[in-house]
This record gives sequence, C-alpha cells and structure tokens, in this order.
Amino acid sequence: MLKRLLLLLPLLALPAGAAELDPRAIAVRLPEQIPWGPVTPGGNQQAILVGDPSSPGFYAVMVKWLPGHMSRPHFHPNDRFITVLSGTWWMGSGPVFDPASTVPVPAGTFVTHYGRGIHYDGAKEEPAVLLIVGEGPGTSTPAEAK
Repeated sequence: MLKRLLLLLPLLALPAGAAELDPRAIAVRLPEQIPWGPVTPGGNQQAILVGDPSSPGFYAVMVKWLPGHMSRPHFHPNDRFITVLSGTWWMGSGPVFDPASTVPVPAGTFVTHYGRGIHYDGAKEEPAVLLIVGEGPGTSTPAEAK
C-alpha cells in the first residue's frame, strides 16, 4: 500500500492540465481551430477535416446548413455516411423538390446516403451541423425533374 502511494505522489505534484499529448500519437483541433469555408449561395458552410472531397480517397467534412436553406434534388457517385451533430436536418428523396414533405432528422442520428440515390436536404427553423464521411470524389450531380 505504501509503495503504491509513493508511486502516486509525483502525479499529485503536477499542476492540473500540465500533461501534454504526444503530437505523433494524437492531433486535436478545438472548435475555434476548425476552419469553416464561406457560406455558399445554397446556404451552407463546409469545414474539411480530413482528405479532399473533390479527389479520390477518404474524406471527412462538417457541413453547417443555415436556417431556411435546402439543396435541390441531386445525387453523389459514392455512399456517404452522415451523423447529425446538432440541430435538425431535413431530408427528402426523389427528383421532385418538395420541402413540405421532408423528414426531420434530429441530432445524434446516423444516416447513409447511397451512391446515385436522388435526395435533397437542408435546415428549416434552426441550423443543422453534420459530419459527412465518404470516398471521393464527393461530387454532386443535379437530378431535379423538370
């Protein structure tokens, strides 16, 4: 028992928060260190976390939908895996744009958008922040019925 206590004493002498993470093992970006891009004409912002969504390979981005903005019907070439981080995200499927028929998806929900599946999405009364991961290129092809 005394031996264990003696081993712990040096740890008690360290000031709170004095430990540092090895940057070769762990990289941390606090919210204020994540660079958000400009607001697009479609009413969203993107923060690229890993990779490049416009190129082949794995990517992870956060997308923030501003209230009152939705995409038009479109599809992506590859599956995308999405977690709603905050707010309520609204989704619809098919080539006919009908925001009144969209389904609310609350924070904490996990969604799969299948490659080439036509959908539209966005935010209504409150912003919605999403984490999207997938294989690039993560292009978007318009698919709205005329």
